[in-house]
Amino acid sequence: MAIQQSSSALRTPASSRPYPMASPGYGKRSAPDQQPRRADDFMLLPLRERNIAGFIDQLPDGAAMDVKGLAKQLPLYGQQAVGTALKALSVAGYLRRVRCLVTGEGGQVRWVFRTFWSRTARDNEWWGALMAAEVQRATVPEPVVTVVAAVPVVPEQRTREPEPVAEGPSPAYAALAQLGRADARLALSAVDCAVLEPLAAEWFTRGVDADYLVQALVAGLPAQVDSPVGFVRRRLTDKIPPQASATPVPPAPGTPVRRVMMECTKCGVPGRAEALPDGLCRACRQPEEGAPEAPAELPADRDVRTYVAGLRDLLKAP
Repeated sequence: MAIQQSSSALRTPASSRPYPMASPGYGKRSAPDQQPRRADDFMLLPLRERNIAGFIDQLPDGAAMDVKGLAKQLPLYGQQAVGTALKALSVAGYLRRVRCLVTGEGGQVRWVFRTFWSRTARDNEWWGALMAAEVQRATVPEPVVTVVAAVPVVPEQRTREPEPVAEGPSPAYAALAQLGRADARLALSAVDCAVLEPLAAEWFTRGVDADYLVQALVAGLPAQVDSPVGFVRRRLTDKIPPQASATPVPPAPGTPVRRVMMECTKCGVPGRAEALPDGLCRACRQPEEGAPEAPAELPADRDVRTYVAGLRDLLKAP
């Protein structure tokens, strides 16, 4: 009787509670053409990356993939360790982060953030081809089913005048105020938020929402931030998303239109696949300015690089 070998990677969630799912359209997406699961999946990765990869591989499509949510389910690792592991898995070819601009009924536009996961490690060319296929698929209109419910006929009634709504803080100001709750190292005062508000407002004019802005600002923080207002000002300036060069053609009524872009796995800055090799932007492939000098290269980092180099040679072999 054959005995099935077990992998040391985490195969089930660390918590007995059901894993939280992302909002509809968000979260994990399984990439196509993957190999069947095997007991030795991810065995060449360092222990931390192997455990986290095995955990992610078992998650269903649509599961939340944010660093904070993963860290809550993996008590052995904090948010910084999970973020570093996701970066390593991106370099190793297992995942890519993608955002899609979705225009639905009523002309409402929103960004949908997804993480494509491949149990089989892939090189940059394969991920680029997948993104090109996603862009092509996004140009095909999706059918919209409209359900018309029967409306009872009632006598016309006089409607009340709407009461004036008190103006609150702008979305940009509110997003900056949330930074301290997302990470205490970026806690800003009311004066700081007011000073940075115009810079943050420019992000909103480029199609992002508050969740995207907060995620981009808190991702990949150094161990210590001496000046939160100065650090946030630099990131608001350096990592602002690109401005669309042309006005998009208005969609036909009832036809959703989507635009697909890859994101840097570490900081979330969007870009074309060829501009994000290994799923990382140029800034995240280099030590961040102002961050404390990193110690000597860790064995885990060397193992990941060695593994990736050998893996890419195998993928290119006939």
